[in-house]
Formats: sequence, C-alpha cells, structure tokens
Amino acid sequence: MDIHPAIADERRRVADLVDSLTPEQLETPSLCGRWTVKQVAGHLLAAISKAPVPLLPLIARSGFNIHKANARLAELMAQRSPAELARGLRDNAENPFRAPIVGYPGQLTDLQVHGQDMRRPLGLPHGLRLERLRVSLDFLVGGRAVGFTPRRRVAGLRFEAADLDWSAGAGPLVTGPAEALMLAMTGRGVALSELDGPGVPILRNRLS
Repeated sequence: MDIHPAIADERRRVADLVDSLTPEQLETPSLCGRWTVKQVAGHLLAAISKAPVPLLPLIARSGFNIHKANARLAELMAQRSPAELARGLRDNAENPFRAPIVGYPGQLTDLQVHGQDMRRPLGLPHGLRLERLRVSLDFLVGGRAVGFTPRRRVAGLRFEAADLDWSAGAGPLVTGPAEALMLAMTGRGVALSELDGPGVPILRNRLS
C-alpha cells in the first residue's frame, strides 16, 4: 500500500467531517482526553501547519513537557473557525512532513485514531479501510509507537483481527475488529466491549 495517498485521503476525510458538523457537535467531548471534537481537529492541523505562536516559548511555558505543549497548541489551533480548520487540512493534505521516530505509519495511525475520537461520540459511522488498519496495527506492536501506546500495554498478549488476516504477539488472546484493536491499543477503553478473548481483562486492567 502506498501510504502517502492514504494519509492525504484521511486528512481530507477529517476536513469533510469538520465541514459537516454543527457548532454543538464541534464542542462535544471527544474520546481523546479532555479535548473537544474541534480541538482534535486543531491537533491534526497543528502537526502539518504553521504554528500560530513561536514553538520554543510555548514549550518553555509548558515546563518543557512536549505533551502539555502539544495540548496547548491544539487548543490554540482550535480557536480558528471550522472553515479555517477544514481548509487548512485540505491545503496540507499532501504535506510531505515525516514525523520523527513514528514516521508515516505513525501519522496515518494518528489520523485514523483521532478520526474515530471525533466520530464515535457523535454516533457517526466511518468505515476505516482495512489495508490502512493493517499498517496501524503493525505500527502499534512494532516498538516504534512512541506516544501512542506504552510497550507494557501490549506485551505478553496475542492480538488477532477478526476482519483482517492479521495477528501479532504471544500470550492470552485479544480478538475483534481491527478498528477496535487499534483503539484499545491506543488507550480507548470504549472499544473493549467489541473485543473477546482471555486477554481482554488483562488489557482492561492496563488501560485503567
């Protein structure tokens, strides 16, 4: 699979989603911590767009905590109008930026996970492409998913996708749809109800 067109397409899908939402929907809490749906869109744009403030002072004010700085940047980006966010995602859909360490697989995973962070609380269906989910699942168990899933979360478990010829790991089994596996691996407990196997209680305890 050519990953670059997949990343561009997922950015455009998020832009289409933002364009379709009401102000109330945009302010709905997402599955991603304390961020609203609109703030998640701001985060996705912040990764590929010019920052609205100088980054070094922002990082310093965040105590040199990258996660705090990233959260603040997402909040600042979300101050833009929905139309600006959608336009920014479309204008940068084919941005060739490659994130350090996590690379393009990490960027595709970020888009797929956060897209569902936005859609699921709103009850909006969105069938993710299985070939793209395969890339994300390989990435999440491959040891390079820094910031996505701690290694101990997936260690000692076997994961099998019920809708995709994919499996990884050894230990108590966790099985279910590829999307639910991806979301659970990245800490979204809402997906646990879609999974089966003796490894699910172990994974649930690790998420808590």
